[in-house]
Amino acid sequence: MTSSASRATRGPAARGRAPSRAQFLFPTRTTEGGRLRWDGISWLRVAAWLFCAGVIATPLSAIAVQAFSGNHLPLLLQGDVLEAGLNSLISAGLSATGAVAIGTALALLLDRTDLPGARILRLFMLTPLLVPPFVGAIAWLSIAGPAGPVNRFWSDTFGAPLWNIYGGDGVVFLLIVHSYPIAYLIIGAALRRVPSDLEQLARIGGAGAWTAVRHVTIPLLKPALLSAFTLTLVSNLADFGIPSIIGLPERFVTLSTLVYRYIQSGTVDAPLEVVSTIGLLLLVLAAIAVIADTLVSRRKLELDGGATVAVPLQLGRAKPAIALITWTTGLALTALPIFALATQALLPAPGVPLTWENLTLDSFRRALGSPSTATGAINSIVLSVGAGIICAIVGLTIGTLITRLRSRDNAILNGLALLPQAIPGLVLAVGWLIIAPQLGLFNTPWLILCAYVMAFLAMVVQSVNAPLRSTPLALEEAARLAGASRARALVDISWRLAAPAAITGGVLVMLTAVRELTISVLLVAPGTQTIGVLIFNLQQAGAYNAASALSLIITVIGLAGLGLTARSIRA
Repeated sequence: MTSSASRATRGPAARGRAPSRAQFLFPTRTTEGGRLRWDGISWLRVAAWLFCAGVIATPLSAIAVQAFSGNHLPLLLQGDVLEAGLNSLISAGLSATGAVAIGTALALLLDRTDLPGARILRLFMLTPLLVPPFVGAIAWLSIAGPAGPVNRFWSDTFGAPLWNIYGGDGVVFLLIVHSYPIAYLIIGAALRRVPSDLEQLARIGGAGAWTAVRHVTIPLLKPALLSAFTLTLVSNLADFGIPSIIGLPERFVTLSTLVYRYIQSGTVDAPLEVVSTIGLLLLVLAAIAVIADTLVSRRKLELDGGATVAVPLQLGRAKPAIALITWTTGLALTALPIFALATQALLPAPGVPLTWENLTLDSFRRALGSPSTATGAINSIVLSVGAGIICAIVGLTIGTLITRLRSRDNAILNGLALLPQAIPGLVLAVGWLIIAPQLGLFNTPWLILCAYVMAFLAMVVQSVNAPLRSTPLALEEAARLAGASRARALVDISWRLAAPAAITGGVLVMLTAVRELTISVLLVAPGTQTIGVLIFNLQQAGAYNAASALSLIITVIGLAGLGLTARSIRA
């Protein structure tokens, strides 16, 4: 009797009791009377999984199935594919090595020495990161092309051009210019965690400044150096804009330009199967690079913060010479291309001398007055805004689910959402190209939208994850104690906390997608061209000045937009 009464009393009390922290964190499916009880959170998680399976896993699976169905693997060791593969590996490997070398030198000079004007120079040196690579290629053609001012001056003075940027060496140079900022950001962040006490101890022991850096600091940066090399290698391996504009005129073919040629010209049998095989090769190379980076990152050193205030290394008597070289190089790599783009846009034709009498706005009028420009601009705006909104909503949902609710599938869901950022955009486009006919999306702009969402979703997920992981769960627990359901607490508390980060991530997606080329150029159809594809087509058609005018416009708008976004983040 006592036992029955106790159970009867304990039952209602337990049902009315406020949920504990563990109850809020752990279950996504709860049981009641031995039956599974699905609440709003459970359905939200199912929806997130279905979205990732449809938008991310399906295109990647289609590539693997298509690649193995035709047994085209031997093709990778033959003819054009083998040559393009070697060109891709060589250009990506050399450019990644050069980018890491420049990024390391910049990190040491800007963050570890008393170089004058380091803060302003850092902003200049990061500018190429904000300019689309194909726009950078158009700008550098205006400087070092066969009809550029450098080669004209050199030919007039010495009788022969100095350097023709067309060809493999030009591709490697421009890949370095557009990837060293990424290497600098990774290496600089790692360098700031290395306490300067170690270098000071080496100096006290009699070592010179360079000896202390070489034997103390650089060995501690090895994991960051490998991460920077891996990321730039994967990114450069499938870059399309630079090899197509700089490499193809000299028959320097890479895998990305070869895929574009196969899709556009249909010169091979079963082009989708062949292209899928190439895409699978790129996917495997990217996976190997990411796995290698992950294995090395697990062995990274844990360093305590410095016990004293960081003291910059003194450059001594070499300071003026190093400052002059660094500032000259920085301005040559950042301000000079934008200046060249502006002058090219203001001149009536390539090779016309830069004088006040020759300056005209005709290139802007022709570029902006064309109906195809209006179509491209509208498509780019609609697609980028759509991708930004979808990525913001889905990224907010996934980010809050994996950071505020504990579940066994969190790691897999997070990894699936972040996976596309480690995969070349070319591979993503091929995946959507395969499944488009079955989905009824072929030759529609929605195909590009789906690929944009797949490629850029990770931006928002990472933006949401970072602030939520450092925010305690006290507010959600208080809401549950007040009687709110798990879904209500998640929406009212977690979503509101993460909404600013999701909006910022969505804006970054818009600004990135509106200038995108690699994905768009493979998926474009009549009437669906974007502004990036339009600039590329103008360049290929020989309308260099109109292409420069449009490139200048989207560069200025992009720099202004990204600057405002960065300012809002800091605020």
